[in-house]
Amino acid sequence: MSQEEAWIDAKKRYRLSDEHIRMAKELGLNPGKFGSYAPNKQEQWKEPLPDFIRTLYAKRFKKKESGR
Repeated sequence: MSQEEAWIDAKKRYRLSDEHIRMAKELGLNPGKFGSYAPNKQEQWKEPLPDFIRTLYAKRFKKKESGR
């Protein structure tokens, strides 16, 4: 499976928007590992994958913008 096919599969499987995929790519996340980031029935403490991506993106890129 090519990298682009992996992103398309992750988008469908985890119901991510184009914006979430863009942020995940900029963060350098591996779409094959999204299963470990997403919560399951025994990991209710984890935030949903779209929120997780948004939180990571904000932590990494908002600090750089405020430092200008």
